[in-house]
Amino acid sequence: MADPVTFTADKSAYIRTNTWLAAFAMAGAMVVLWLVGNPYIWTGAPAGLAAVGVRAWYLASEELSNTWKMSETTLTGPGPRNVPLNQIEAVNVMGSFVQIVTKGGDKHLIKYQADPAATKAAIERAIR
Repeated sequence: MADPVTFTADKSAYIRTNTWLAAFAMAGAMVVLWLVGNPYIWTGAPAGLAAVGVRAWYLASEELSNTWKMSETTLTGPGPRNVPLNQIEAVNVMGSFVQIVTKGGDKHLIKYQADPAATKAAIERAIR
């Protein structure tokens, strides 16, 4: 029996993903303030940055400790989530996330992968 393959969260992917999220939150907050006629639309930028920054800081220890392990028959993640490999219908890449879709329609995310394409390829090799 082969050793399980482990997929761990990557800190630089976490920072990069949350940086993009903060940029969108900053722009979105400014647009909302502009649409409602607020003369201080610039305040949306620090508000969006603060909201995402606090969230990222608060969740970092939990998100970065999440690990998925793939054995010859099962993909096991936090929670615990157990996905039999023969039930995986699709594997998709969404930014730094890898989405697992089962034949039953369940969806799971392997978050903050340094190389999501390599994670996808490893899973696809295992399900063939």
